[in-house]
Amino acid sequence: MQWTSILAIYFLFLVFSAFVLLPFGVKTHDEAGIEKVRGQADSAPVEFRPGRLMLRATILAAVLTTAYVANYINGWIVAEDLIFWGPSAG
Repeated sequence: MQWTSILAIYFLFLVFSAFVLLPFGVKTHDEAGIEKVRGQADSAPVEFRPGRLMLRATILAAVLTTAYVANYINGWIVAEDLIFWGPSAG
């Protein structure tokens, strides 16, 4: 596998991880006991920390990319293993 392919897969995992991790560790104004601004959404976070989110997403994406590349090299799970229905190989 070329390094550019690994880099592209890493960035895909990074974006996916950021969206998955977005709701974790967020407190609303009601949960924190702080008064809301008029017109504010009930789900708006008290304090948004994009740096912490990206650090967590970077670590998760690195782990997922490492697992993906290790599977690609060692062939632990191949496409035929993911066929759960349809004609059997025999």
